[in-house]
Amino acid sequence: MQYQHPDRLQCAILDWAGTVVDFGSFAPTQIFVEAFAEFGVAVSLEEARGPMGMGKWDHIRTLCDIPAIAERFEQAVGHAPSDDDVTALYERFMPLQIEKIAEHSALIPGALEAIAELRQRGLKVGSCSGYPAVVMDKVVALAERNGYVADQVVATDEVPNGRPHPAQALANVIALGVSDVAACVKVDDTTPGILEGRSAGMWTVALTCSGNALGLTHEAFRALTAEKLAQERARVARLFEASRPHYLIDTIADLPGVIDDINARLARGETPQAS
Repeated sequence: MQYQHPDRLQCAILDWAGTVVDFGSFAPTQIFVEAFAEFGVAVSLEEARGPMGMGKWDHIRTLCDIPAIAERFEQAVGHAPSDDDVTALYERFMPLQIEKIAEHSALIPGALEAIAELRQRGLKVGSCSGYPAVVMDKVVALAERNGYVADQVVATDEVPNGRPHPAQALANVIALGVSDVAACVKVDDTTPGILEGRSAGMWTVALTCSGNALGLTHEAFRALTAEKLAQERARVARLFEASRPHYLIDTIADLPGVIDDINARLARGETPQAS
């Protein structure tokens, strides 16, 4: 038996918030701010966005490890944030998230059309998220009402390790019967999500304008001047540099062109691991 290098993509694994739904990725970030506030701890939206893409418990732990936030927590609560405190914050975060997820459930403009084009090119559509399953159930149901159904959904608490580990992406590969990780592309708006794809041996596409890094509504994004947009693209590109995405595009609407380019590279014998 001889190894057969894939000559076409078989699967796209898409993130959810900031990638397919919730332009600007506001649903998770705003709830972090509100959950901390209920403990008397002020956390800015910008601070809350920092670890985006990780599982939510890990996200809260990372926020609590930031010295400025840890100091505010200690002033409010009387001790440094422990893992028990992180769990208490997480347990408050979860019902708030479930309650308010519908407020930020709109599909990103162009998402349905782009995904339809991927399917026309023969790709399966996998998905994963930093949300746990209890939140993903609601996200998936809301997306279905708006016309989007992924072939596979893997929540962060359905694998041993969430992002930046490759487990969620690889769980999609197994469930969808993909023959080679080099025939997959991971699309995400966060550094942990790109690292997930890289660690899984996949092609990776980072979204610069629809997600957490830019952090604007679609209306605010469209209102940016050409000069300001260029500055923001450059800033976000710098944020992604260390994770080494293969491609940078504004939103998922630009993805079909990238798929064509990756297919051409695969046909030439190129691999994501070597790029």
